[in-house]
Amino acid sequence: MYYPDAKEYITFVFSLLDEFAEKRRTPISRGRPKRYSDAALIVFYAMMTLKEINTIRGQHRWLYTHPLMLETLGLRFCPSRSTLGRRYKVLLPVLSEFSEFIADWAVSHGYGFSYTLVYEDKSLFKARGPVWHKKDRAKNHIPKGLRNVDKTANWSKSAYHGWVYGYGLHLTTTRHGFPVMFDVLPANVNERKVLDKKQQRIIEKQIRCLIADAGYRDKKRATDLAAAKIMLITPDICVKHAETLWGSMDAMAVAVFNEAKAARKITIEPIFDLLSKLLGTQGPQKPLPVSGLASVATFLGLGVILLQLAMLMNLRWELPTRNVTHIKTVFQ
Repeated sequence: MYYPDAKEYITFVFSLLDEFAEKRRTPISRGRPKRYSDAALIVFYAMMTLKEINTIRGQHRWLYTHPLMLETLGLRFCPSRSTLGRRYKVLLPVLSEFSEFIADWAVSHGYGFSYTLVYEDKSLFKARGPVWHKKDRAKNHIPKGLRNVDKTANWSKSAYHGWVYGYGLHLTTTRHGFPVMFDVLPANVNERKVLDKKQQRIIEKQIRCLIADAGYRDKKRATDLAAAKIMLITPDICVKHAETLWGSMDAMAVAVFNEAKAARKITIEPIFDLLSKLLGTQGPQKPLPVSGLASVATFLGLGVILLQLAMLMNLRWELPTRNVTHIKTVFQ
């Protein structure tokens, strides 16, 4: 069996970035042109993420000692450490748009993905460094001797890990687990508010059914989405309740409803485990190797894009869709 190599992964992602640049919604900002393109840095940071080189110092050292990679990335010079650090922290908007572009591209290019039915969930990641206890955080007081506290993180409770001081990755996937869109916020941000923020994008993608856990339960929100012809299904929504919101269903519709609802745990929840494998955050509470909301958002956003890339390449080469071991191996 033939397996793609690193060059084929890089070529594929650059081709996607070229198409993305042509269709990007965000206008080009005025001012001094960027010396290093977003496309080149996205590919570089993605490679560093797979290699688990997460410090800016380490990334700069690696690129400086691999000059042939500059040509591969289309860079005339090796960026300075300060440039790499600055650009890393402001990459989230581009990553978010690019991730949604990849999802649109996959749906429209016959990979078997559809927006008709999607799943929504949140997973917590522990902040780097020591925890900042609630009572101290409320007073904005850092106890003496507590060093390197991540001040932008916050507390939330996970059903699997208990109380976690860190961040939440809010993810939307297709019924096959392929990421559609993501948001990264401090852990305490309520998932229902994030869903409200995504609502317009959900409508634009013509999503018809959104399945989530009990944390998204809200009668008014379900009614509002129903008015937009979107079915919000949480564990407490039974067939009878669904019919009061969306009208009567025949036997086939009922069967699809029950099957989709039951599939939530095996559809989206394992995706967070795949992300942890890609990012090297396997461990109690999935500890992050970077700190600060800006860096964490870029780090997790790169993970989502890497998962999309891995799944698409697996499909192209007839490999198991959710196998992320190969993409990790070829970039080690």
